[in-house]
Amino acid sequence: MKSDLGMFTLRVVTGGLLAGHGAQKLFGSFGGPGLKGTASMMEHLGLQPGKHWGMAAALSEFAGGTLTALGLGGPIGPIGILSSMTMAATTAHWGKPIWVTEGGAELPVTNAAVAVAIATVGPGRYSLDRMIGITVPRWFVAGAIVTAAGAIITAHNQRSRPTEQEETKQEPAAQQAQRASA
Repeated sequence: MKSDLGMFTLRVVTGGLLAGHGAQKLFGSFGGPGLKGTASMMEHLGLQPGKHWGMAAALSEFAGGTLTALGLGGPIGPIGILSSMTMAATTAHWGKPIWVTEGGAELPVTNAAVAVAIATVGPGRYSLDRMIGITVPRWFVAGAIVTAAGAIITAHNQRSRPTEQEETKQEPAAQQAQRASA
């Protein structure tokens, strides 16, 4: 009983926050950038076309978070969260110290770990899956995992890398000065 309440809390909080984060990207809710701003951010990260990858990120966060919060669709929601958090950690937060205060991947890594835990353990007693009696077939889950992994690999393989000149523009002034004196 306690573990079911714990899983319910974990699902609702993490899933709800990720759904909100996706709504920022998808609809511009909660002061978010909407699809146009998200597409621009994706292009800045070298993910082109930005509109395509922005839509993928927004939908995986919004739908993955919503399904997770509701406990609907077995591990499908957590797989969506895991895929978007993997992309966030390996693009927007890559190469920075781990801590969120330094722009690092602390938060996406934490969300990814929660998604893996929920997908592994299941949504618990207080879930729509349990109330309705839904069991997602293993072949469907395997297909979702392969699709998510394929999208992540494709994104990284197609990702354009900034030129050295563009990287220099993005470096903090102290790092530029240190590199110039070396």
